[in-house]
Amino acid sequence: IASTAGTSGVVYGVLDQLDYDEKSRVNTFAHVNHTLEQTRLGVLLCINGTGILNSWLKNNFATSLSSYGDMNELASLSPIGSKGLSIIPFGNGAERVLENKEVDCSLNGINFNIHTKGDVLRAAQEGIVFSYEYGMNIMRNMGMNIQVIRAGNANMFLSSIFRQTLSSISNAVIELYDTDGAAGAARAAGLGVGFYANTNEAFSALEKIAIIEPEVDKKEQYLEAYNRWINYLEKML
Repeated sequence: IASTAGTSGVVYGVLDQLDYDEKSRVNTFAHVNHTLEQTRLGVLLCINGTGILNSWLKNNFATSLSSYGDMNELASLSPIGSKGLSIIPFGNGAERVLENKEVDCSLNGINFNIHTKGDVLRAAQEGIVFSYEYGMNIMRNMGMNIQVIRAGNANMFLSSIFRQTLSSISNAVIELYDTDGAAGAARAAGLGVGFYANTNEAFSALEKIAIIEPEVDKKEQYLEAYNRWINYLEKML
């Protein structure tokens, strides 16, 4: 599958069989290379509340920090699970993955005696990742076998916490490429107008810069944090 994590977040994969989500929490449609002889159906998950949560925290909560890199560094001081803190990130309007419900963003389990700014920043990134996993489980139930996630080195994927948490909770390897959405759109446009002879030529210069593998030895810590997050979300729903 492929993924982006900007203001909103997207996970996209391709099925070779006809299937769809009965609750329309993800979209299924003909992929660009679908034919009558070869079924290729794209499945699209979109999360509205993704990077916008991180930017909101930067502008309103972490104003003393000069960059997202500084935020990531402070968040890295917090352990997996953010000391029991959970953030539901859906503060950017109704979410299709939640059947178009608008549950807003919330911070759960805060303890004034132990939690710090770094814990909040980490909990935000974990909450965004958990929303991805929540949606990817819908895709798995449709028959999608998620083993590799390909992403550009941009937006939330610049954060090692985000990447490692996503890899570990999904049990998938992340392949990180030196590209972003704008470059991908330009390559697709070049392919469409015939600037490139084929897809191999269009992507020949695409460089894989990192591989992130699940932290198997810390799986239980990630699962504990995810299950706690799910419990909060289900109460809200």
